[in-house]
Amino acid sequence: MDPIDYQILDLLQRDARTTQVQIAAAVGLSQPSVADRVRKLDASGAILGYVAHLDPRALGNDIRALVGVSIAHPRHHDAFTKRILTIPEVQECHRVAGLDSYVLKVVARNTGALDDLLSGTLRRITGVTSTTTTVILATVKETTAVPLPPELPKKAGRRGSRAP
Repeated sequence: MDPIDYQILDLLQRDARTTQVQIAAAVGLSQPSVADRVRKLDASGAILGYVAHLDPRALGNDIRALVGVSIAHPRHHDAFTKRILTIPEVQECHRVAGLDSYVLKVVARNTGALDDLLSGTLRRITGVTSTTTTVILATVKETTAVPLPPELPKKAGRRGSRAP
């Protein structure tokens, strides 16, 4: 990848609705060149997909929480991860080192729905020995932006310029 690819990625991760024409103008290439680069970035796996970032609370999911999950034995990991993939309230699932085996980011309509998720679903998965839940009261920062290399020019369209 070169600095122009990073500029394209930066523009797309800030707003995936940015058109190829707009990107071309910002990076100083033709639209067909941008289209080719975006295809290559997609094929390489650098771009995982294009989504709308929704506000859970605006859609009636008033509870967000981080749930630590402990698994009894590594033999249960595959079954656990397959089951987690089917639970829509689980937004993220990370296998971690530390006291827990996994950390989940979950959303729920209310505390009753969170209780159902914990007691009726997560704790019933074979191998789960315990969960610890931290309810999110307020979010200070939440982003999907991935930090890009520091050589990325700060302002799209100014190829070769570097921030001081």
